[in-house]
Amino acid sequence: MAQLWSKPPVPTAASTKPPRPLYTFLFIVILCILGFYTLHYAHSAPPLSTSQNALRLFLSAATNFTLSAYLRDLTLHPHLAGTKPSLRTTHYVLNHFTSLGLRAHAVAYDALLSYPTHSSLSAHFSNGTELVFPLSESTGSGSGNGNDAVVRPYHAYSPSGTARGAMAVFVNFGREEDYRALGGMGVNVSGCVVIARKGGGLPRAAVVERAALNGAVAVLLYTGGDRFRKGFERGTVMRGLGDPLSPGWAGVEGGEKLGLGDDEVSGRFPKIPSLPLSVDDAEVILESLGGAPTPSEWRDALDLKVDHVGPGPTLVDFDYQGEKKVVKIHNVFAVIKGLEEPERYVLLGNHRDAWTYGAVDPNSGTAALLDIARRFSLMMRSGWRPRRTIVLCSWDAEEFGMMSNPVTKSEKKSWEIGSTEWVEQNLVNLGSKAVAYLNVDCAVQGPGFFAGATPQLDNLLLEVIKKVEDPDSEGETMYQKWASRNSENNIERLGRVDSDFAAFVQHAGVPSVDMYYGADFPTYHTAFDSYDWMINYGDPSFKRHVAVAGVWGLLALHLADDPILPFNYISYAEQLKRHKEVLSNLLGGLVSLSPLSTSIQDFASAAKEAEIETQKLREQETTSELVVLKKRALNDRLIFAERGFLDTDGLEGRRWFKHLIYGPSSDPESKLDFFPGIADAISRTTRMSLSQKKAIIQHEVWRVARAIQRATSALRGELT
Repeated sequence: MAQLWSKPPVPTAASTKPPRPLYTFLFIVILCILGFYTLHYAHSAPPLSTSQNALRLFLSAATNFTLSAYLRDLTLHPHLAGTKPSLRTTHYVLNHFTSLGLRAHAVAYDALLSYPTHSSLSAHFSNGTELVFPLSESTGSGSGNGNDAVVRPYHAYSPSGTARGAMAVFVNFGREEDYRALGGMGVNVSGCVVIARKGGGLPRAAVVERAALNGAVAVLLYTGGDRFRKGFERGTVMRGLGDPLSPGWAGVEGGEKLGLGDDEVSGRFPKIPSLPLSVDDAEVILESLGGAPTPSEWRDALDLKVDHVGPGPTLVDFDYQGEKKVVKIHNVFAVIKGLEEPERYVLLGNHRDAWTYGAVDPNSGTAALLDIARRFSLMMRSGWRPRRTIVLCSWDAEEFGMMSNPVTKSEKKSWEIGSTEWVEQNLVNLGSKAVAYLNVDCAVQGPGFFAGATPQLDNLLLEVIKKVEDPDSEGETMYQKWASRNSENNIERLGRVDSDFAAFVQHAGVPSVDMYYGADFPTYHTAFDSYDWMINYGDPSFKRHVAVAGVWGLLALHLADDPILPFNYISYAEQLKRHKEVLSNLLGGLVSLSPLSTSIQDFASAAKEAEIETQKLREQETTSELVVLKKRALNDRLIFAERGFLDTDGLEGRRWFKHLIYGPSSDPESKLDFFPGIADAISRTTRMSLSQKKAIIQHEVWRVARAIQRATSALRGELT
């Protein structure tokens, strides 16, 4: 039953239009056959007695047809968070869970979101001509009026603003070094509308913030590279995390809310307005610029012809008007209660909201989550129950917190709203009961499997992908394809904050995994991110969807069912050693790293002791009460070791971020993507005296060393 069909039917109509009658009839017939087969199999199969049986049934129940059907349903209409179509997807997911017999519920929060009311852009050229840009995408995908309309291209939380007759100027990526280069050429952007291209490691908010600091009056931001030239990349320019009106606590109905005028709220929004721009529109303006010549290092990396940076002579009329309003957002959950350890939670999560149709981002992941729910339901009908509780989580309003640079997924920056609010509300229970969080956002963007994890989950991840067929190489497992592409373990770390795992790792200290197929896709946050694009380009046969769902579900089953949790902290110790070496090379003896070396060495010893204990207990098949208690005690230590890396004071100036090993640096151009406190200290001391610089960095080194010592104590389970 693993492959009921090889390729979904490709509709001739646009992805937002209802299927034609014949397609609908065939769809219903096949679903009925599938449903009969599933129920027949479930009632005729013997009760499951081992975890291996559960793993086999989970894999055998995969079908690419159901994944395609779920994605088709989810992407019939745009579903921007806080809108009526988005509420329909909430009901769709909730009804799916309940129809499978799972215990499901929704949790609502009040959140401040942002929407456009008007935007316009025109250019006046030196030859006297004028061009009015439509600022819309012609997709042929039903972007008409009413609830089905695709939202106009905009940047969420941009302030309203107007600029008339302002000179246009090109600022490359909009980095500090780019403005320094412009200054060296005598170019002053004060009073100008700047045009920047996405990239250079900067999130949107940082691009706009630096433009404002340099005196610009507005920003036009386009995304180059392998993009749909007519597509506009929507996104947010808010700084901070979660709902801006409830920073650090959940935005529950009737709960505390800050006012829009509060400094903590207003400080999170940009000072000048901005809009996304398509590649085609950007090219028209950039080719018309005069003034200083474009630096050769910029020009060589551009995919557009930009001979001059300006300012002018092209003049720009810019207008953006938007509104911020408090709306309801909804997280949806399905809970499969564990039989033996119901108080231990394994969580699988994906966000549901999208800027437009969201076929890749995020509903390829939502479709996989729904299919995992279907397979778990089938297994339950066969008698399976997990040892620990499994929670399936469908998050809302992630995109409004997503400050990203999609040149590569690893460069994104985000502050997710739905998952952040929930983590803040459930922080104590998560801290004491959560085993792991498994995240999938854009499940399928294209070819190539990518994964990130906190290091104690490395070995489990690699073992699981040995059990799943590679969707693009017949006869190979995902691991074989992975190993041939990666000369060494290339699992990413979760110091970045580009999806819903951020709150779990950075705030709650929960071991986590994030995974996806494809490093990037050209329709990101545009109206072209549709079902049509998926079946024509992203995953025509839906085999990659099957693979991601397979890995996701198997990870959950091991974490929920293995008597001893499959954590290996030796991997963590090795990773910490490599991080220390990189830091040592960067600092070049500026401060002493001996506290770090000592704490890592002690942590490595504790990790080896825990692994030896794990192997001994695994060899004891007895179910005696003493052995069971020993396993439970070991599991607790394996869970809580990650919490040791948290610091109650958080990062300097950013207390919400508690994790001292993995977290975002306050400087988007930092050379470190780990030890965020040390990275921040290096950045903020660049203009201090040498003695001050040493003292501040040394203090942060000690803080990391103490965090590792706390993790070591938790892993050993001993008091000093």
